[in-house]
Amino acid sequence: MTNLTIIGAGSWGTALAVTLAPRFSRVRMWVYEKDLALRMSRLRENDLYLPGFQLASNVTVTTQVEEALEHADVVLGVMPSHHARGLYSKMLPGLRSSMLLVSATKGLEEGRLLRMSEVIREVVGARFKPNIAVLSGPTFAREVARGEPAAVVVASADLNLARKIQALLSGPALRLYTNSDVVGVEFGAALKNVIAIGAGVCHGLGLGNNTMAALITRGLAEMTRLSVAMGARVRTLAGLAGLGDLVLTCTGELSRNRTVGLKLARGHHLDEILTSTHMVAEGVRTTCAAVELAEKHAVEMPITRQMFAMLRLGKAPREAVRELMERSLKSE
Repeated sequence: MTNLTIIGAGSWGTALAVTLAPRFSRVRMWVYEKDLALRMSRLRENDLYLPGFQLASNVTVTTQVEEALEHADVVLGVMPSHHARGLYSKMLPGLRSSMLLVSATKGLEEGRLLRMSEVIREVVGARFKPNIAVLSGPTFAREVARGEPAAVVVASADLNLARKIQALLSGPALRLYTNSDVVGVEFGAALKNVIAIGAGVCHGLGLGNNTMAALITRGLAEMTRLSVAMGARVRTLAGLAGLGDLVLTCTGELSRNRTVGLKLARGHHLDEILTSTHMVAEGVRTTCAAVELAEKHAVEMPITRQMFAMLRLGKAPREAVRELMERSLKSE
């Protein structure tokens, strides 16, 4: 048995602590909010992000990064993408070359347009060559915490490392598959959130199953185009981190990004939507990064561009749908 550290105590980080605790000697969670950390230690649950699930006795909570990393063998990063660089920089003095660094953050860095593994490599690589893997797949935190069967993928350029993480994290209710295509897994994880906002828009407009099937299919096509342009393999986008996660976030009522689109279609302003919840909808930021990458690499992404127009330029949802349907005709 080894020691696990989880950086980030949102719903997903907490769900992973709940489900992985039996597989590790000790689990330490780094929590940003001091008041939340105190309540988690006292109540043994995360009443803000994932209420109703008890933390095991071997899970300890801290607000100190150095304490969280002490004696850690596996470090699981579950922070929002816009906090990743700052947190890995803060973690750097406590990291060791023997640690296995697993990123479970689904997003792209704004401005730099980097994947999370690239952020880690850039920050940590200043000291030593890090052991990096990424974890993604179709998972809602609440269902994982309940122990419902789920399948995810762990990707690393080093397949031996991926297999090691697979063995450490797999259990009765969480099955891991390995993959060497880090680019595809990370882009699939990030881009599906953009399409999920569109799925929420469709639902909010009262559109039916025909529309949703078309959105998911054509959304996967443009996710694949950009991912392949960035070096991914096509088949990765047809797997758990691509199609699997896309279907879940487009159809599941627990999807934060789908909820953003739903509220947009019902007339709510984006700022109002984002300030009304403490949860992070990664797709809002990823949309901007995806549009920049599409322009840079001359990749056609019509759905993503319409999401950007709605989120950042105030375009009416029905107008965005109309423009998508009236684009020039072409072959599939």
